[in-house]
Amino acid sequence: MQKATYLQTKNHNRDLVLRTIFENESISRAEVARVTRLTRTTVSEVVNGLLKEGLVEEIGKGESIGGKTPILLSVVADSRYMIGLNLAQDKFVGAIVNLRGELKEMLEVSVFDDDGQKALDSVYQIINQLIHRKYKPIIGIGIGTPGLVMTREGIVLDAVNLDWHDLPLGDLLQKKYKLPVSILNDSQAAAIGEYAYGGKAEYGENLIVVNVKHGIGAGILINGRLFQGDGGGAGEIGHVVVQENGELCRCGKQGCLETVASARAVMRQLKMTSIDQVQASFEAGDESTRQVIMKAGHYLGLSLANLIGVLNIQRIMLTGDMTRFGDAWLKAVKESMHSSALSRMSENTLIELGVLDYRAAILGTSAFPLLDDYSILFLQKD
Repeated sequence: MQKATYLQTKNHNRDLVLRTIFENESISRAEVARVTRLTRTTVSEVVNGLLKEGLVEEIGKGESIGGKTPILLSVVADSRYMIGLNLAQDKFVGAIVNLRGELKEMLEVSVFDDDGQKALDSVYQIINQLIHRKYKPIIGIGIGTPGLVMTREGIVLDAVNLDWHDLPLGDLLQKKYKLPVSILNDSQAAAIGEYAYGGKAEYGENLIVVNVKHGIGAGILINGRLFQGDGGGAGEIGHVVVQENGELCRCGKQGCLETVASARAVMRQLKMTSIDQVQASFEAGDESTRQVIMKAGHYLGLSLANLIGVLNIQRIMLTGDMTRFGDAWLKAVKESMHSSALSRMSENTLIELGVLDYRAAILGTSAFPLLDDYSILFLQKD
């Protein structure tokens, strides 16, 4: 028991120091000790281990504020790599990502039909190609998929567009590639990506990221940790009814948010075949297109008001296809939210557009294992 406690403390200190170095472009040992409240001796011991692992390097001297000139530390961005996949609506995108969120190499595979086996084969195709590229070592694989996901078990419960039901995707990939695997809902992955690499969120902040594409979902971060709820599906706002007796949704209910506020809904109402076509019509000043876009923003704002009432999180980012309609759409979302939520709660809520587009989910899947535990970074030695 004593040995286990010692190891737990040692690993906790290691992760704490590494996290602190991660959060800074450069930092001295003394500053790490001040931030973590660990002793300088403990910090030095941990840093020596990180230097040996190749995870951290000394990059030069900082400015002295009296006494010895500090030596600055930084994460070695290309010391480890992850493979991240975003299984978007009409294409799968995969990338090799380094420790600073740089996408070193990318691949795309088009997906045209609702064939579960073909979709799975496309995942294998991307990973098979990326894993044999020059970037080593690959330490894990992350997947951001539409649908309801049990992250801890790595099971995709329902992804209608991909024809996946109770698919043990994590287990399949882990057995095939002998690497740690993380399976996330794509909106939850996008939230982590925006939080970790978007540059707008502070460490430890609360944040909601709403991904508005062909489907709609939200990722919720509380104190910098992903909140998934008891069943893993927190944030599935796209399949909450907002319009009684409305359009039939692909989930089987009528009047879900997706049927009135998603890119798919907008295309269907305007009888257009692509979101690019809708955008061209919108920018040309077509009034019927503008009305449909504003209506979509209105219903999204209603749902955001409900999120504010339940969670009172004051920072919301919007990502996905519908963000291409810019300030006009965003204004409609905000006006609806403010008129529907308690004013003293909504007036302090900041709604803004995300910055990472499709990259957010890829980066989120690579960052997810590091939110709580850095052990994945340490290579196993035979």
